[in-house]
Amino acid sequence: MNTSSIGRVKTSRRTGGAPTISDVARLAGVSPMTVSRVINGTSNVRAATRDAVTHAIATLNYAPNPAARSLAGAGQVRIGLLYSNPSAGFLSEFLLGSLDQAARSDVQIIIEKCDLGEHEIAVTRHLIEGGIDGIILPPPLCEADAVLDLLAAAQVPTVSLASGLPVPDMLAIRIDDREAALTMTRHIIALGHRRIGFITGNPNLSSSARRLEGYAAALDEAGIARDESLIAHGLFTYRSGLDAAETLLGLAEQPSAIFSSNDDMAAATVAVAHRRGLDVPGDLTVCGFDDTTLSTAIWPELTTIHQPIADMARSAVEMLASTIRRSQAIDPHHRHKTFDFTLIRRQSDSAPRRRPKVSVD
Repeated sequence: MNTSSIGRVKTSRRTGGAPTISDVARLAGVSPMTVSRVINGTSNVRAATRDAVTHAIATLNYAPNPAARSLAGAGQVRIGLLYSNPSAGFLSEFLLGSLDQAARSDVQIIIEKCDLGEHEIAVTRHLIEGGIDGIILPPPLCEADAVLDLLAAAQVPTVSLASGLPVPDMLAIRIDDREAALTMTRHIIALGHRRIGFITGNPNLSSSARRLEGYAAALDEAGIARDESLIAHGLFTYRSGLDAAETLLGLAEQPSAIFSSNDDMAAATVAVAHRRGLDVPGDLTVCGFDDTTLSTAIWPELTTIHQPIADMARSAVEMLASTIRRSQAIDPHHRHKTFDFTLIRRQSDSAPRRRPKVSVD
């Protein structure tokens, strides 16, 4: 594994010495990977692009490094993993799967942490100029338009991971977020709950919207009127979960169940319930989403939706490495892969507690 600090972003431009493949790419207006394809004689390069690269090679008097070409021929692939995810549990599963598959696929992994905004662009440019072969983007970077546009312009193969609505032309690994949330809400309703709170995720991510859609669809299906006061907004962070749970449990008529859009916010909900003297699940059912390690690290352990994050990351590495090595157009029918989800029932849910009616004389 090769890591680099977010504070040391540099370009590969040299002040002297022999020209590099990045210099050729910059002059030709293409990605270093495209230059590599031209040098290695692959067929899926447009004539105009090939001419531009050839002209740049001649102009700079660039000579490919024989050792580097030998390494490329042996199948070595460099894949960048960009991340900016607030959930430590999600990130842990993502890295676990990625690194495991990298070892199996003879892939070198370069991990870059970046913040949304200008820094994400600097990190992405740094990887492109360094000749990265492909990039995997987990949320929220999988839907960062500036990054996606930059990678598309540089023709760098990219896989988006866990996007609710992935870009049609991009490689993507996901689950059906709407169906998963629908399944969980149906489960809560089947337990007998009718007043069900919901904590949304980051409003800038399509997966958040899809999970909210699933929750609302289950209510409609059961004939339960929607109540906007039962929807609290979070950001997929533990801190935002605390605030959202306080809002829901501060209502004059509290919900008997709360479904959170990820495990971090569900764990925060359990903490708020305990602080208020509520028993989980006796007084309040709490359910999460993702099935990260946090879901079994608290008490009671969370009922949650298992999103196979590690397996999805393994598939992303394998898909990207295969695409790069084939050096050919992607079959439209195989661009997107949807994994199955599973509802995992543990100790945080139960039927709503029946309280004796108080008679008023």
